[in-house]
Amino acid sequence: MSALEIISAPPVLSIQDTGRTGFRRFGVALSGAMDQRALALANALVGNAPNAAALELAYGNASFLAMDGPLLVALVGPGAVVELAGRIHAGSCSVVIESGVQITAYAARDGVFSYFAVADGIRTPPELGSRSFHLRSGIGGPALAVGDHLPCAGTTLRPALRLPDGDWRAAPGPIRFVPGPQQDRFADRAQATFASSPFTIGHRSDRMALRLSGPSLSHSCGHDIVSDGVMPGSIQVPGDGQPIVLMRDCQTTGGYPKIGTVISADLDRLAQCPPGAAITFKPVTQAEAIAAAQANAADIARIRTRIQSAPAIESSAYLLSQNLIGGVVSGTES
Repeated sequence: MSALEIISAPPVLSIQDTGRTGFRRFGVALSGAMDQRALALANALVGNAPNAAALELAYGNASFLAMDGPLLVALVGPGAVVELAGRIHAGSCSVVIESGVQITAYAARDGVFSYFAVADGIRTPPELGSRSFHLRSGIGGPALAVGDHLPCAGTTLRPALRLPDGDWRAAPGPIRFVPGPQQDRFADRAQATFASSPFTIGHRSDRMALRLSGPSLSHSCGHDIVSDGVMPGSIQVPGDGQPIVLMRDCQTTGGYPKIGTVISADLDRLAQCPPGAAITFKPVTQAEAIAAAQANAADIARIRTRIQSAPAIESSAYLLSQNLIGGVVSGTES
């Protein structure tokens, strides 16, 4: 069986698939890729099912070495690229790594998360039906580290593929949310403020939650409630009035009132907003949220069906893409 050796790693590197479903009633977090759309497209470029496990990278570059056979790989993330044998390849294409060759995945320049997929998937042992790693519980672990060898089936070397022309990301705009379930614990003015004011993503944000700063949202009858169920997208508002949006690694219950829930179709886009980014929110109905989820799934499926063979890079195009100025000399050197 082929494998990937981790040569260098960013601050956040983990194995993620679409998450660990069916165990929240036991207190087990969903986990899974922060940007499920990017995961599905990275898997498509190497011929995998959308839910196959891949490596999730954030806040830095990573290098890997192919071992015991060639591997077909792809990296998808906003602005992410890979370097292989001295060439820079756009993150929208798959490439073959020969055995013993190193590849470097560069961080997403225009977002936070990118996904490094391998044909036939990463084959670490699943736990509770998923290979997703959850940091706080250690489920799906242990945590990845430099020197680790990740088993890969590596039996299928398909032709290299590329995403269709155009932006594969969802359309920009306000982050949509369904009000509630405890919007009645906020004054009308607070609800209007939340739906009309910009909020900034804080630097203490992580896979569990995005902490926002902005105008304070006042509670009408206290900020403590009997703990009830929460889910990725739940927007809790603690006593300081600053919203917290729960993300993929969130807990299963919480005791702060929830002013709304980010719709599933916008969670991927929200996850790619870096600390310091300003976002706004827009209320929608449950029917609109369902329609958006269906449209998002259809759009991902449409992109996957339009994936094309990657053309070979012509030498002239390759040379024009490189920085050659470093090789210029005066002619007087011996």
